[in-house]
Amino acid sequence: MEMRWKYLILVVLYVFFIVPAAPSKVCTKFKVSNCKECIQSGPFCAWCKQPNFTNAGEPDSVRCDTDEILGQRGCKEVDIVYPDSRSFGTDRTRLSDNVQLIPRMISLDLRPGKAAEFDVTFRRAQGYPVDLYYLMDLSYSMLDDLQNVKSLGSDLLKALNGITKSAQIGFGSFVDKTVLPFVNTHPEKLKNPCPEKNENCQPPFSFKHILNLTANGKEFQDQVGKQGISGNLDAPEGGLDAMMQVAVCGDKIGWRNVTRLLVYATDDGFHMAGDGKLASILVPNDGQCHLEDNLYKRSNEFDYPSVGQLAQKLSENNIQPVFAVTSNMVQTYKNLSKLIPKSVVGELSSDSKNVVQLITDAYQALSSEVILDHGTTPDFLEILYDSICSGDKTENQLKGMCSNVKIGEEIKFKVKVTASKCLQAQSFAIRPLGFTDTLVVSVKTLCDCECDETPQPEDCNSKGNIQCGICSCREGFVGKNCECRTGGKTSQELEQTCKKENGSAVCSGSGDCICGQCICHTNEDPSKKIYGQYCQCDNWNCELFEGKLCAGEGACDCGVCRCNEGFEGSACQCKKSTSNCKNQRGSVCSGRGKCECNSCICKPGYLQPFCEFCPGCPSSCSKFGPCVECYITQEDESPKNCSNLCPGVRAQRVEELKRETVCKEKDSNNCWMQYIIVEDDGEDKFTITYTLKRECPEAPNFVAIVGGTTAGVIFIGLACLIIWKIITEIKDRNEYQRFEKERMNSKWNPGHNPLYHNATTTVQNPNFSGE
Repeated sequence: MEMRWKYLILVVLYVFFIVPAAPSKVCTKFKVSNCKECIQSGPFCAWCKQPNFTNAGEPDSVRCDTDEILGQRGCKEVDIVYPDSRSFGTDRTRLSDNVQLIPRMISLDLRPGKAAEFDVTFRRAQGYPVDLYYLMDLSYSMLDDLQNVKSLGSDLLKALNGITKSAQIGFGSFVDKTVLPFVNTHPEKLKNPCPEKNENCQPPFSFKHILNLTANGKEFQDQVGKQGISGNLDAPEGGLDAMMQVAVCGDKIGWRNVTRLLVYATDDGFHMAGDGKLASILVPNDGQCHLEDNLYKRSNEFDYPSVGQLAQKLSENNIQPVFAVTSNMVQTYKNLSKLIPKSVVGELSSDSKNVVQLITDAYQALSSEVILDHGTTPDFLEILYDSICSGDKTENQLKGMCSNVKIGEEIKFKVKVTASKCLQAQSFAIRPLGFTDTLVVSVKTLCDCECDETPQPEDCNSKGNIQCGICSCREGFVGKNCECRTGGKTSQELEQTCKKENGSAVCSGSGDCICGQCICHTNEDPSKKIYGQYCQCDNWNCELFEGKLCAGEGACDCGVCRCNEGFEGSACQCKKSTSNCKNQRGSVCSGRGKCECNSCICKPGYLQPFCEFCPGCPSSCSKFGPCVECYITQEDESPKNCSNLCPGVRAQRVEELKRETVCKEKDSNNCWMQYIIVEDDGEDKFTITYTLKRECPEAPNFVAIVGGTTAGVIFIGLACLIIWKIITEIKDRNEYQRFEKERMNSKWNPGHNPLYHNATTTVQNPNFSGE
C-alpha cells in the first residue's frame, strides 16, 4: 500500500514538473466576416475556403477557427488557409577573411503574433583592418602626457600593424566650451590660459581636428609635435562634445568601413547634458557635424550631449571607444562604459607612456567580444536572440552576445522576429558592434489571404463569384449561395429583419435567417420546440419547482409558466386561496397588496401579514393638520370645501377624544388641535375624528415686559457703579495707610554732602578803581 502511494506521488510530480505543457492553440474571433479579418484576429486563426462549408443561415464566422477544429468540422486540409511566419533568402556568401558574418541578406514573412526564426553565423577573422583616432585632452594638467604622445606615431602604427593587415591613425584634441564658468574669458586668458604668464599656451577651444586618418606615422608625429597645451577653469572637460563630433563627422575624419577605434585620453571627468545651463546654453545637442576649418565653432550654442545620445551615435557609426584614463578616473569611466556598448577602460600612466600597450590590450578585448544588435526598430517589432557560444547557450536576449571569441572561432546566433500587428514592408540591419559586416533583414507582414481558387460555373448558383469560399453575389441576389432575391434590399437589410432588436443575434441564435425570415432549429427531443418570429421562444426554459417544470401544474410558454385552473405562482407552485390574506374587516391584504400563494405581498413600507401598518411611512399627524383646521374653522365661519385639502378623508366630529393615541398639531393661530387618524382599507383612505376644542395661549403683556426690562437694566447699571465705587475707595484707603507707615519709619541723614557747596555772590562796581 505504501509503495502504491509513492508511485502515485511520482506520477503527479512528473506530470506537473517534468512533462512540458503543450501550448494551447486558441482562435479568438470577433465579428469576423471574411478571410482577411480572420487572419488578423490571432496567430492561430485559420480560414476554411471550402464551398458549402457553412449551413443555410449559419454565419461565415464559423469558417474561422484553428486548423485542428476546422479539420474536425470537415474542412479539407487543402481548403484551410493558414499563412505562417517563415524566413527565406538566396544569399550564397561564404565566410572568409573579409566576411565575418553570414548571411548578408534575408527576407521574413511574419504572421502577427508568430515568430520567424533564422540562424546567423559569425567567425572572427585574423588581421582585420583598423582605423584608430587618438582624441586627447589638452587641458593644462596633461602637459607631460602631450610630450610623450608627440613621439607615439611610429610606435602606434607598428603595434597596430602587428595585429592587423592595414592600420590608420588620426589625431584630435579638446579642452572645453570657451565661456564662463568653464574657461576664463578675460581677454589675456583667452590668448594664453597658462597659470604662469611666462609660459606659452595655445588659446582654449572645444574640439580641434588635427590629423585625418593616415597610414603615415611620421605625419602623425609631425602634426602632433606642433600642438601646444591649453587650459580651462573647472576640472571636468568637454570630452563628450569632442567624441560626438568625431563620431558624426566621418567624411572629415576619414573613417574607412573597417574596425573603428576611438582612443579618449584624459586625466579628469567630463561634462554632460544639462551642464551647459551653467553658461546659459539651453539648446540641446543636435547630434550633427559642425566642424568648420577643423574646429567645433558652435560649441557655445549647443549643450553637451547626453550619454545615451552619444552611445547611439557611436553605435550607428560603428565606433568603439577606448577610455585611456589615469587611476583616479578609472572607476568613473568604468561606470560610463557600462552605458556605451563595445567600450573598454584602460588605466593610463601619469605621463601616458603605456598608451601603446593599453591600446593593444583594448583592441584584443574589444575584438574578442561579439555583440549582435539591430539598432532602432518599430515598437511593434520584437527581436530576440539565442546565443550559442563555445557550447554555452543563452536564450531570448535583447542582444546576441559572446565573449572571449578566438580568432577563427565560429559562433552562432538564432534570431527570432515577431510582429505584434500589421506593418508596412520595411527592413532593418543586424550587425556585430565594432565590426563592419551587416545583415539586412527585409520584413513583410502576412495580413491578407491568398486563396488561389479556380472559378466553377455552378458556384453561387451561377449568380455570383466565390472568394475564399464566400459568394460575392451579383446585384439583385443575396444569401450564402446567392439563393435569395433581394427585392431592392441589401443582404444586411434582409439580415436585420431576422433580428428582434438592434444588437441582438440573428434569429436569437436559435435559427437561420433564410431570405429575411427565421427558420428555427429543431431539437432531437420532439417535445422541445423553438418558435416565435425571431426564434426567441421555447417550451422548456421556465422555472422549476421541486424538480418539475412549472410544478407539473402548468405549461411553459416562452419563458413564462401558464398555470392550470386553481393554481398560481411563478412556477404554478401554489393553489389559489385568500383565507390567510384577509384582515379582521375581511379585506384582502387591506387593499395595499396582493395575495399570492395564500400570503400577502405588500406594497413597499407596509408589513405582513395583512399590510395594515407602515412604520417607515411619513407621520400622518403633520400631514393632515391643514385638513383638520379646515374642518374646524368651517363650523366657526362660513362653510368651506375641504375636499382639496383632504383627499380620501372621511371626517367626523366628537365632543371628546377618548383614545390615548391622539395627534396634537398647531393651527395657523398657534392653537393646539387634537384629532385621531385611522387608515382604512385601500390606498390613501383615512378616517379623521376631531373635536372643536382648541387650546390657545394668552397674548403677552408687552407693557410689563418693556417696563420690567428697563427697570432691570437701570438696576444692574446702578449696582455696577456702586460696586466700582466701593472697590476704588478700599484701594485708595489701603494706599494712603501704606504711605503714612513708610513716612513714619523713614530716617533722615543729617551729615554734610561733600559734593554740595553753598552759593556765593560777588558784586564789583566797574567804575570803582579802589582808591
